[in-house]
Amino acid sequence: MRYVPALIVDAVLVLVFAVIGRASHSEDPLGLFATAWPFLVALLVGHVVAAVQGRRAPRPWTILWGAIVWVVTVVGGLLLRVATGSTAEPPFIIVATLVLGLFLIGWRALAAVVRRRRRLAEGGAPARGVSDSGGAAGAGAASETGDTTAERDPDTAHERDQQ
Repeated sequence: MRYVPALIVDAVLVLVFAVIGRASHSEDPLGLFATAWPFLVALLVGHVVAAVQGRRAPRPWTILWGAIVWVVTVVGGLLLRVATGSTAEPPFIIVATLVLGLFLIGWRALAAVVRRRRRLAEGGAPARGVSDSGGAAGAGAASETGDTTAERDPDTAHERDQQ
């Protein structure tokens, strides 16, 4: 269930992308679903692909997860559009790639900054070897105090407790 909030945020942002696109071309807002559905389906597939990355799968709010979801959403959405008879002109491909990248990776980058600032404000330094981009850079490596990255990172500790 930890995937659901990120999936909801991403789905809302895909809908915002479709609304902006339709509005910029003065198209009927009732056609929103026709524009959004290929990207929503591909978004769901992207979340599944990100989730099955094995034991070291990134967390849904990380930049790495967002990058996986972004690529699958853009490529899959465009392929579904073309397969169902819609167009995918080069300007649309460029705009879809850039806007969805900004949306799907952007909120995760902001979340990483907020998490890091909150950690620093609470008096703790960022855990050494932990990357907000998706996982531990040196997971399991002992620090000067003898604890491991997984023991110091509350997100990793929570995941360990669920296994």
